Amino acid sequence: MRYWGFPKYVSMAEKKAKAARKLKELCKKNPNMKPVVIEGSAIARTWWGKAWNLNLERYADYSNRIGRGRNYVRHGAVLDLQIEPGEVNALVQGSRSKPYSVCIKIQTLKKEIWKNIKAACENTLESFHELLAGKFPKALGEIFTSRDTGMFPVPREIKFSCSCPDWASMCKHVAAVLYGVGARLDEDPKLFFRLRDAEIGEMIKQTVADRTGKLLEKASRKSSRIIEDMDISSVFGIDIEKQIAIAKYKTSESTPTRKKSKVAAAFANPKTSVKNESQKKRVKKVKKKTAGKIISGKSKYKKLTTVITT
Repeated sequence: MRYWGFPKYVSMAEKKAKAARKLKELCKKNPNMKPVVIEGSAIARTWWGKAWNLNLERYADYSNRIGRGRNYVRHGAVLDLQIEPGEVNALVQGSRSKPYSVCIKIQTLKKEIWKNIKAACENTLESFHELLAGKFPKALGEIFTSRDTGMFPVPREIKFSCSCPDWASMCKHVAAVLYGVGARLDEDPKLFFRLRDAEIGEMIKQTVADRTGKLLEKASRKSSRIIEDMDISSVFGIDIEKQIAIAKYKTSESTPTRKKSKVAAAFANPKTSVKNESQKKRVKKVKKKTAGKIISGKSKYKKLTTVITT
């Protein structure tokens, strides 16, 4: 139903269907289309995506107008969004059949600010992965988002244009693209550094160097829980090498324990009674065989101990 002076109401489902049809049509001509897809109610979930959106919303120049793009980005109107150093180009599906072209130019990060940011990251970041995941100290996050000296752009550094006939300085299509950047940073936080033209390789090298330095420093320290061999000998009054050699010899000479037979039991305990003559003979044979081994074993052990002591 249409009222005089007001556009026809279009439901969210109809807007989504229209955007999906147009995206399918454009993808046939350009397979490199990168639409912004929002899953759930939140536009951004990661630290970088949220920080981008909050940075835009906190400025009075944008706070009253940027909200116009929330519904557009939620129903998939941003059909394509490409991020390059200092520039964002996008296609947004509006009320007309042909999508509107949006171009947002953002000044690249000043070298002095980037130098200070890298200095602040020294001995603070544990790994580059934690930087991208937004897992770093709160103080470092405040440095990133601080006005004028942080990494996020201020309104005077942002210029935009749209092919739509809307006379407003920030139309809903531009606002949708700005929110779309926040959603895209959820997928790949490295795009933020690409947009601000900040050489991320320098920060990776610095982070790795700091991490390596910390590991080497820890490795060079001797733990108080580790006691050297000489310290053990002096504390307990023993010769470690001598004790190890004796223990090895005893282990080599020992035989696995088996269940004792009647003959073995009788040999081990002379007082044990032997019932018949055959068992008596077997006991005598065992005594003759083992007597020589015991004597030779004792002599070997004496020789070993004399060698170790000398």
